Amino acid sequence: MANDKTNSYEEVRRQRVLDNKKRFEDLGILNISKNLSDISKSEKKSDYKTELRRVRQKANDVYMSEPRRSARARNPVPTYRDEIDIELPSLRKRSKFSSSWASYLARPLEEVKVASYEEKVQALKCAEKLHSNLQSDNPFFIKTMVRSHVYSCFWLGLPTRFCRDHLPKSTVDVLLVDEEGIEYEALFIGKRTGLSGGWRGFALDHKLDDGDALVFELVKPTKFKVYIVRASQCSSEVDKSGAEKGESEAEETPKSETKNRKNKSEVPTIAKEEVSVVVASATRRSSRRK
Repeated sequence: MANDKTNSYEEVRRQRVLDNKKRFEDLGILNISKNLSDISKSEKKSDYKTELRRVRQKANDVYMSEPRRSARARNPVPTYRDEIDIELPSLRKRSKFSSSWASYLARPLEEVKVASYEEKVQALKCAEKLHSNLQSDNPFFIKTMVRSHVYSCFWLGLPTRFCRDHLPKSTVDVLLVDEEGIEYEALFIGKRTGLSGGWRGFALDHKLDDGDALVFELVKPTKFKVYIVRASQCSSEVDKSGAEKGESEAEETPKSETKNRKNKSEVPTIAKEEVSVVVASATRRSSRRK
């Protein structure tokens, strides 16, 4: 029974396919589809031929324009050098005061200074001396300025140990008071232990330079008294003191030389007197014995 059902189904399906094919032939649909397929194949072949001809022509052009260093026959490899135009920037040496770095400066390039190691050390010593003269028991720290503190970026990192012992762990507003009593608000970020917002205004108003040493004295939980020691002034003062010391030493040397000369001249006179005394005593003894 099952085989009879499948056979009947196949016969019905085959008959339906034949009927549909006959209808397509009567309507001319089969011829139309065949013509369209032939046209598309011919167009594809023509496109492929034209593309292949263009590539070969371009390869020949490249072969004629570029010099060959090998005697071997060249393969017709397409090149895209003429189609792609990539303009690479010219290489340049970056200097300390390059235009890219100068674009981030908040002050004119003429005011930018680079302090030497000796100037920084001298400013640090002057700052330590200044704090010892204050005779204050408040916690403090000394910070030497670099270019990122005073010319660009304006991020001032504080000593981690000082922040852990004396400053809050959160982000708070602090006051910076200069030597004239003018107050500046700044933002202290506890997680990063540094001053961000507001420090820029303090640095620019006081025209801080590279190498300057600042004494930060914590007078209140969130208030600093700031003392500024200029590296340029310290170096000039040291030069003046060295010159004065040299002059004083130069004045003292002739005095010491004259004293030495007097002492040398007195030595032989004393020796002569002693010799005369000894001779006189000897003559007296000899006369008594006689």
